[in-house]
Amino acid sequence: MPGITREEVAHLARLARLELQAEELDHFAGQLDDIIGAVARVSEVADQDVPPTSHPLPLTNVMRPDEVRPSLTPEQALSGAPAQEQQRFKVPQILGEE
Repeated sequence: MPGITREEVAHLARLARLELQAEELDHFAGQLDDIIGAVARVSEVADQDVPPTSHPLPLTNVMRPDEVRPSLTPEQALSGAPAQEQQRFKVPQILGEE
């Protein structure tokens, strides 16, 4: 497989609107060539009998059921708040909105 050329890296840099120096073109050409080679090796290993996976281990849902449970009243929740307004926490305004 032919390697990535300096001109191809320059073309990709133009498409990505990146300014690269001459030494960076050579450096990235080598790196991109290594990456493409690694991907090609992985493609060779993958076979028809290997199912695609999103995770190497089986995952199970660990979330509890959504049940209504006793909770704090608004007064209890706001009892330690430094400022409150209309049964809500009042915080300093950080945006210029009204």
